[in-house]
Parts: sequence; structure tokens; C-alpha cells
Amino acid sequence: MEILVCIKQVPDDSVEINLNSSTGKPNLEGVTQIVNAFDTYALEMATRLKEKVGGEITVVSIGDESVKNSLKNCLAVGGDRAFLVKDDSESLDPKSVSKLLIKAKEDIEANLGKKFDIIFCGKEATDYALGQVGLLVADELSLPVVTNVVDIETEGESAKIKQETEDGYNILEASLPCVVTVQKPNYEPRYPTIKTKMAARKKPIDELQPAEKPENTVEVVRVFEPVKRSAGVKIKTETAEEAVEQAIKLMTEAKVF
Repeated sequence: MEILVCIKQVPDDSVEINLNSSTGKPNLEGVTQIVNAFDTYALEMATRLKEKVGGEITVVSIGDESVKNSLKNCLAVGGDRAFLVKDDSESLDPKSVSKLLIKAKEDIEANLGKKFDIIFCGKEATDYALGQVGLLVADELSLPVVTNVVDIETEGESAKIKQETEDGYNILEASLPCVVTVQKPNYEPRYPTIKTKMAARKKPIDELQPAEKPENTVEVVRVFEPVKRSAGVKIKTETAEEAVEQAIKLMTEAKVF
């Protein structure tokens, strides 16, 4: 089983990020760059599949030299080899990203002399949360695609896939090769050990230079900070009836009714 996992390096989403008042862009100074959370789920799911059926995992990402650190981390938790598509662009729209990933896939396949059976992507990135790249890759390659995947098994030339929906789950079957975008499963990604970290440091990260840089077709005009919630009102009364009466009075004054 030959597996390709596409990852993105993003700002740590556990840190509150504000906009730079002068540039109108997110202020990322001092914010640690990490592997996108949904991509870590994708890599863990791919690794579990590899452990069941055998094969190898190739990890690919787009970005500058700093992304190699994230790729090294991926090599320490399941990846067998990693490639970096060198691109110093401040931002790429999903269509441009999908084109670069498809070209990278073709170059890697030519380099390895093998074809990928499954392409794993996270369902979305935690910075802009557009959720389009996996779908665009599948569309361009005319491959079957399943979104919001929480489990996958393979048998022969097909994959049995568990998809999370708003109402529960679907069990779907897709022919290989295919693309899946991964939702958070019912397990957490594994942590690297000292041994796997040391092994990852010795593995090379090959660079891919895109022959032609795709042009963005979507432009981010403006970024807004979410509206900050005002402090709530605490109601302290002797009885439940008095609390309800006071709550209704407050909501009436706020013109909720």
C-alpha cells in the first residue's frame, strides 16, 4: 500500500492570535508553527492502516525552509519519507495548493517508480478552515473522494470507509486509488519517542521545485477578528421563581423578546 499524506504547517491554534492594526493581517510574531491538527489525524489514520496492511507513507507539504521541521515531526510518527515543495508565497488559494500538490504527487511517483493508492488530507486547515484542497485534488485527478473520514480499511482494490455525518455515520466503499479527507477519529495521534525522533533526524527531506507557479484565483480582501463576547450577568436570588422573573426582566430590557 503506497500512501501519500498532505500536511500543512499552521500557527499554533491553542494561542489567541490578534490582527496587526497597521497591516490588517494576523500577528504571528512569536507564534509557534505546528502541523495542522486535522493533518495529524490523517497521518495517524494512515499509519494505522500501514501497520495493518503494510506499505509506506510519503508526507508532502508546501512552504519555506521552516516547514522541514514539521515534516521531521511527521517522519517521527509514521512517515517513511518526506518531500517539501519550495514556495515562499505569503498565501496560496486552495486551487493553487491543489495544483502544486498534484504536480508533487506526479513527480514523487516518477521518482519512486510507484503509484499512490490513497491520498490522505485533513478535512480543513485550522488557520483558514476552507476545507477545499482534498476535494480539488480529487476532482483534478478524477478520483473518488470521501470527506469527514473517521476510519478506513482496505481489501483488494477497494477501501471501506467510515464517514461522520451530522446524523451519525455512513459506511462507504471506494475503488483505489482514492482521496480521503479526515475528521477527528476516536483516538489521538501518537507521540514521537526519543528513538523515532533520532531516526527521523537521519532521514532526508527532498525538495521539489515547481516548474510553474500557479496564480491565485481567489484573493483575501480583508480579515476580521471574531466579535468578543461581553461578560454575562449573574442572577442571585432566594428562589427559582425570583430568578426566572429577573431573567425575563433582563431579556425584556435587552429586547430579546
